[in-house]
Amino acid sequence: MTVHDPATGPPLPQTQPRKAALAAWIGSALEYYDFFIYGSAAALIFPKVFFDESDPANATLLSLATFGVAYAARPVGALFLGHVGDRVGRKKIMVFTLILMGLSTFLIGCLPTREQIGGAAPVLLVLLRILQGISAAGEQASANSMSLEHAPAHRRGYFTSFTINGTQAGQLIATLAFIPVAALPEEQLLSWGWRVPFWLSIAVAVTGYVIRRTLEETPVFTKQAATEGVAKLPLAVLLRDHWADVLRVVGCAVVATVSTIFTVWALSYATSDAVGMGRTGMLWVGALANLVALFTIPLWARLSDRIGRRPVFLIGAIGSAVVMPLYLWAISTGSYPLVLGLGILVFGVVYSAANGIWPSFYAEMFPTRVRLSGMAIGTQTGFAIAGFAVAFASQIAGPDGDNWAGVALFAAALCLPPVISALTARETAHVATEHLGERSGEVTPKAGMSVGV
Repeated sequence: MTVHDPATGPPLPQTQPRKAALAAWIGSALEYYDFFIYGSAAALIFPKVFFDESDPANATLLSLATFGVAYAARPVGALFLGHVGDRVGRKKIMVFTLILMGLSTFLIGCLPTREQIGGAAPVLLVLLRILQGISAAGEQASANSMSLEHAPAHRRGYFTSFTINGTQAGQLIATLAFIPVAALPEEQLLSWGWRVPFWLSIAVAVTGYVIRRTLEETPVFTKQAATEGVAKLPLAVLLRDHWADVLRVVGCAVVATVSTIFTVWALSYATSDAVGMGRTGMLWVGALANLVALFTIPLWARLSDRIGRRPVFLIGAIGSAVVMPLYLWAISTGSYPLVLGLGILVFGVVYSAANGIWPSFYAEMFPTRVRLSGMAIGTQTGFAIAGFAVAFASQIAGPDGDNWAGVALFAAALCLPPVISALTARETAHVATEHLGERSGEVTPKAGMSVGV
């Protein structure tokens, strides 16, 4: 249904906070199911399937590096998809990213192995991983923008948290999908078993279209396009007027290092010969931590609507710097109850404080006309650092892969840029949606004019 505002031109869509949040949740869950099954496979399967088994340490390093390749592709995808999203709207990007992710992930499951086609196998794997990264670059920024711009002003933190809550659900589903696969006999696991979770992703392409095609474009974007006009070159406007906030988002987004090291490197370390913990048991640690996060994320988000974004984000960033090293120490002891308890604490509770409120915290730094571009470029650049942190962690761990203390120090140090960046950011929790991203003295474009540079 739409409403007509004669002062602003054409009829505008009503806000759809619940529908937008649901579309963001389901879409992100489907999208990141695809993205995260790659992480489990990179840690457990791909070193043996796509790389040279005669050098296990190097094969693992190369496999984990392919995990980071998608993060390197994300800033490139953010430049393109951010530009298009701020020109034509959030909805079209949300549908496109789901279809791209579903198809590229399905094709990974169809790839021949190194034994079958030699060096071409890892090359094809990297190309498809790049497509995954481009898709992920636009997914969260468009879904966050959509849910934030539909949300009531006093509940933006809560409604935008559904995007990241869906991401955690996707990671949970991906982990659960790999638990029975990891329990298969080695021969079946390496021949066909690992492919099944990837094949299931074809449902993403179909489901994504059905879910998101009926969602209305956001009222503030529609109003912007109808009155002031969209930016002709959103990237130019962003870098001219909002470069400092882009850098803040980059710095804050590095906190995702906690997620990538927890999800990928810690799993690889725990199941290596250095520790010898079981694959299935460690996958359950991730699954239960994600399950707890599904409940803590909206709670942290609701708290941020009351006390502000910065305090909650800082709790997550500073807390992660403290408890993440404890989790890696627990793995080094081989004590499963200790690993399980600290895993749930670090990822399910503490990290969720920062993870649950960044969709609103980052998005509120930018005005409507460059919000998707600002979020996409800032987050994906920071996430690229987080993605390659896994490969750096493998190098820090040394040839035997057992220098967990060095990796713990590395993970804690990478929580410092998010803390500094958050401390320099403005508090926006109680700013009206239409005034987000405004600067004192900033000139508003005249009605009917596109924003130039």
